[in-house]
Amino acid sequence: MDNLNKDIFKVAGKSLKSRLIVGTGKYKNFSETARAVEASGADMVTVAVRRVNILNKKQPILTDYLNPKKIIFLPNTAGCYNSEEALRTLRLAREMGGWKLVKLEVLGDKKTLYPNMLETIKSTKILVKEGFKVMVYCTDDPLLAKKLEDNGASAIMPLASPIGSGLGLQNKINISLIIKQSKVPVIIDAGIGTASDATIAMELGCDGVLINSAIANAKKPILMAKAFKDAVISGRNSYLAGRMNKNYFASASSPNRGLI
Repeated sequence: MDNLNKDIFKVAGKSLKSRLIVGTGKYKNFSETARAVEASGADMVTVAVRRVNILNKKQPILTDYLNPKKIIFLPNTAGCYNSEEALRTLRLAREMGGWKLVKLEVLGDKKTLYPNMLETIKSTKILVKEGFKVMVYCTDDPLLAKKLEDNGASAIMPLASPIGSGLGLQNKINISLIIKQSKVPVIIDAGIGTASDATIAMELGCDGVLINSAIANAKKPILMAKAFKDAVISGRNSYLAGRMNKNYFASASSPNRGLI
């Protein structure tokens, strides 16, 4: 158990109790959002600066339901399709809320919502030079993931499958390659559909997972949030325990010694 106690999840200098990060969009209301976050056990949430109200007190405001002094807010650039939009959004977030730890996503098109990696790398370079700590949504290409790390990304966040698709991990080999080469946290972002998908990601050796649609769009979001909490813990413990070797032939569970 000592090893488990020492297994601390660190991102950009922050120590997190949970390896599950959750989004704050797509819920019925902020009350449901808050209850789901509590059930998930997450201590970091992503906030779409362009879509979620965090400052206008004339409208329902997220910070009335989630205390930014207790929960780490991670502003993101959801809905940005070029570097200029993404940079402007995060600079505004810094000015409005003092946030320097941010999540960058620059999308390529509205149909696939795949990352535009040229614009993403360009934006990462600029943000790092400006003093931001940048967690970056990216494709599952190991070469481009390494490029992001080389340019100062604080975390690599490859997609499991398209955003909101719920298809789960489609390319375990590439994700494994990214994990093996990375010296910064690797966090699966996008495409997770259910709790077992999160367990698989953690068993591969991912440092964490980010979930939004799979919880918010579940028939019972609060219960699903709890399921993801348990799934991430189980997957991490399974990874740390080290699975048995695979074998194409049977191996008896009981020893042969002392057979009658």
